[in-house]
Amino acid sequence: MVETRQIEQMIEPSLAAMGYEIVRVHISGGHRPILQIMIERIDGREITVDDCADSSRAISALLDVEDPLPSAYELEVSSPGIDRPLTRPKDFERFAGHLAKIETRRPIEGRKRFQGRLVGRAGEEVVVALEEGGEAHLPMTEIAKAKLVLTDELIAAAANNANR
Repeated sequence: MVETRQIEQMIEPSLAAMGYEIVRVHISGGHRPILQIMIERIDGREITVDDCADSSRAISALLDVEDPLPSAYELEVSSPGIDRPLTRPKDFERFAGHLAKIETRRPIEGRKRFQGRLVGRAGEEVVVALEEGGEAHLPMTEIAKAKLVLTDELIAAAANNANR
């Protein structure tokens, strides 16, 4: 099976030239996999349906030439949404102060699931102020999944960002 990192490296230069950054590349499904690509605008403006359509056409053309997937697949290009996944080191800094759920690859301090306010990063670790008190320092390399939790505060921040 193809690595999502390979696909990301294939399409990133073209998307960057169009003014987009890749948030996540994810493959799911069985017989006919879904290749999901989440993008956001480099300038920080909100992603539109036209942005997704333009990106989808560019990505399709690149994938048709490179043909990285061994079988037929469905391409889905979208924005990350408000309760977005946190996939890049800068995401943990950008969304500091917001509530997040994080799952690690192996237990850290006796557990794999953490929820709390993002404090930010300390070197190669993500710092989370845990809901039950205290802080967790989670190595970036051990984070399997992370996403923002939908809260009124997050919705208000997204609305303020859209109005800029």
